[in-house]
Amino acid sequence: MLPSAYTELFFDLDGTLTDSGPGIMNSARYALERLGVHDSGEDELRRFVGPPLYDSFRRFYGFDEATAHEGVRLYREYYAVQGIFENTLYPGIFALLDALRAAGKRLTIATSKPEHFALRVAEHFALTDYFTLVAGALSDETRCRKADVVRYALQTRGLTDPAAVLMTGDRAYDVRGAAECGMRCIGVLYGYGTRAELEEAGAWRVAESVAALQALLLP
Repeated sequence: MLPSAYTELFFDLDGTLTDSGPGIMNSARYALERLGVHDSGEDELRRFVGPPLYDSFRRFYGFDEATAHEGVRLYREYYAVQGIFENTLYPGIFALLDALRAAGKRLTIATSKPEHFALRVAEHFALTDYFTLVAGALSDETRCRKADVVRYALQTRGLTDPAAVLMTGDRAYDVRGAAECGMRCIGVLYGYGTRAELEEAGAWRVAESVAALQALLLP
């Protein structure tokens, strides 16, 4: 089955539709500094783009459970006011979405970002008219893994055959989360993941640009 044959398309948000890196990294820096971690470099902070926040604080900094939860709280303290808008739409996204809609594709956002933040971003960039559903994580961390969000989106949309749905994302978390739910995933290189990361995770196809992604998704 070619990518263009899929009618149901799921998209990650951060690093796939919007370049949210500056806001995410600034929010992470704000949280880390208040937890006593100073001078974090950009390469370190880029790791926060994609995975659930709690997991990032635990995995990358070895924080215990309480400190990781405090990191999440501090991150959101900055993000809710300022970081959420330190964000831009990738060039060509509107043209892609217009073309997909014209071709009869049905679109869903599935993101590890808390759902209320994802909705604010989608509304800010006038994306909501393109997407049947904006599915995200729960703020209490009970639905934050990518597979959990994807599974929730499938259930909410009433999609009973995951193999008939195609995911697009920029990180290994997107690829693996889709695979766990029985879906293939296109990895994009204009976001925050590398070709090696995406291919090692099992990306079905890799698109170097928004234009290349459009060429895969449309006949």
